[in-house]
Amino acid sequence: MRLLPRVRDRWLLKRIPPGPNVRLDQRRIFIMPTAVGMSFLLALLLMLLAAINYQNSLAYALTFLLGSVFVVAILHTWRNLAGLVLQAGGAEAVFLGEQARLRVRLESRGRLYQAVALGWPRSGLQLVDVPASGTCEVELSLLSERRGWLKPGRIRVESRFPLGILVAWSWVDLQLAALVYPGPSAGDLPQAGGLTEEESEGVRAVGSGIDDYQGLKPWQPGDSRRRLNWKAFSRGQGLLVKDFTALAGQEPLLDLDAIDGDIEARLSLLCHWVVELSARQQPFALRIAATTIGPDGGADHRNRCLRELALFGLERERDQ
Repeated sequence: MRLLPRVRDRWLLKRIPPGPNVRLDQRRIFIMPTAVGMSFLLALLLMLLAAINYQNSLAYALTFLLGSVFVVAILHTWRNLAGLVLQAGGAEAVFLGEQARLRVRLESRGRLYQAVALGWPRSGLQLVDVPASGTCEVELSLLSERRGWLKPGRIRVESRFPLGILVAWSWVDLQLAALVYPGPSAGDLPQAGGLTEEESEGVRAVGSGIDDYQGLKPWQPGDSRRRLNWKAFSRGQGLLVKDFTALAGQEPLLDLDAIDGDIEARLSLLCHWVVELSARQQPFALRIAATTIGPDGGADHRNRCLRELALFGLERERDQ
């Protein structure tokens, strides 16, 4: 039963190689009648048999006219995909169990494309129109079922325009991928000061944080609104925010080996701690296996830690 899908995948790999940019041409578009189209052909056959049996000229004319419509529909259905360019867009990282949103851009280098459907049959196809000499971006959703790289593989793009009696389709691999973090699992935060003496340089102010109040500073985009000093603003001193720094040597250490339970539960707990401490703007360090990240804070540190948790134990996917 699995032989046919393997043969199909190998054939598609040769005919439509993967890439972030694919242009549909005659080698990459397939066409066949739909269920409605098969019924249409069956009706034409019955009409032809009736015309032959009764030697009715009007029956002949109607049969050949409808047959000509079917032939012309083949050209127009195929033409509604020919020349369409598909490009891979970005994808935001998500937590396990959330819907991953992968973006695909459709580009027309000439005519209008109408009622183009794309996606995965198991999650439904989305219908879009691509303007003439324009672009259209589609966001495809797919449920994340495990941490690591979510790679859905080939997506189906099809058209039943204009009559719905034929379907032209293609399977393209745009190498779409989204990073899936472990699902956060709530738990008590670890106490500060978990670093060894070699990893800590004593208590001193380093960078932004929540530990030590330093005074006021001018507001900048990205500063929390909760730290705005409204009294200074009311006195005409402009937008000022309260400035805090973190104290090095007192950062929490998130250590995978210090947590009991199976590996996925421990990674989920660490993920919750990373998200919670980052929301508090609290610097922290993450130790996972032989790797220690930080202590540090900020969005880049948060994303680096979450990426490490997402790819832990998936060595073959780490460099992709």
